[in-house]
Amino acid sequence: MTATDARARTVLAGAHVVRPGGVDEGGRVTVEGSRIAATADDRDGVAGHATETHDLTGHWIVPGFVDIHVHGGGGASFSAGTAEEALTAIDTHRRHGTTTMLASTVTGTLDDLSRQAGALSELVEQGDLAGLHFEGPFISPGRCGAHDPDLLRAPEPDAVRRLLDAARGTARMMTIAPELPGGIEAVRLLAERGAIAAIGHTDATYETTRAAIEAGARAATHLFNAMPPLGHRAPGPVAALLEDERITVELVNDGTHLHPSVLRLALRAAGPDRVAFITDAMGAAGMGDGSYPLGPLRVEVTDGVARLPDGTIAGSTLTLDHALHRAVTVDGRPVDDAVRALSTTPARLLGIADRTGSIEEGKDADLVVLDADFTVVGVMRRGEWLVKP
Repeated sequence: MTATDARARTVLAGAHVVRPGGVDEGGRVTVEGSRIAATADDRDGVAGHATETHDLTGHWIVPGFVDIHVHGGGGASFSAGTAEEALTAIDTHRRHGTTTMLASTVTGTLDDLSRQAGALSELVEQGDLAGLHFEGPFISPGRCGAHDPDLLRAPEPDAVRRLLDAARGTARMMTIAPELPGGIEAVRLLAERGAIAAIGHTDATYETTRAAIEAGARAATHLFNAMPPLGHRAPGPVAALLEDERITVELVNDGTHLHPSVLRLALRAAGPDRVAFITDAMGAAGMGDGSYPLGPLRVEVTDGVARLPDGTIAGSTLTLDHALHRAVTVDGRPVDDAVRALSTTPARLLGIADRTGSIEEGKDADLVVLDADFTVVGVMRRGEWLVKP
């Protein structure tokens, strides 16, 4: 017997398997090591010894979720800039099905953000994070949301380069208000450096937003939130972002950030291939009500909603399994559409769709098992069970 023949296998059988193009009823997924070896009945076609076989009849198997905008969870925050807090947040979201995530920072001084980037980049390099997302400080004072307005600044090239350099090549996204002085140039700089320029926390006009897209912007930070509403004479950034096929739009589907009709509007306009469901979660995700830090600010969570003392929404307490549950059971979305917005589309935006984001042979075995009520009962990351069904 060769070493290849001896590889251990895990077989997941009998579930509704959400694959590109649709759902396999009574499907079968075979995992070898850290990879998906087969997505069909492989009993005669894949060498190896099945050490585990799970009968998942009545369950769903979907790809691991990819969150491109998350600030923390489990009482911990990425902005703390320590491995201990970051790993607590990562573990919290993994147990809710998010197997790939960016660490999002919150506006701070350039010194603080550089320090945080240096610490978090080590977790990217060791494979715990997919990269960093700088949300602030290059955002509009008039649309700052839960960011300290005293720490905001224009995106001068030297400041943008300093944060990118501090991240040592791990910065995957940066939110920019393109109407700020130097905003369009910052978008170009990010594109040149291989980072995603996301338009958000902005008062940009339709025309300025279009200019930013032409300069290389490719995402919208939590569309509708922290930007002017859609107007029939002054359409603002929302119309420009929804209509352009090059833009992936983030949506927070927690029932608080967006009215259901607005969510439906965005999904119809952009479609699941251009929508990425995100959490925008802060440290209270996976926890209860109480007081939590968000960067330099304090946030009060009441009935699961995070707000600043003045009532401003301050991130969320969402996890992506609840976003999926809501999309299917409340919004009436097809499961495969919801899965694209949770996994496939954000993975493609990050440039890692060849490794994760869908259930296909050869990709990482990042899988989530859901029961008939769309509740997580199993999570596998790179072939290892984090939550065993």
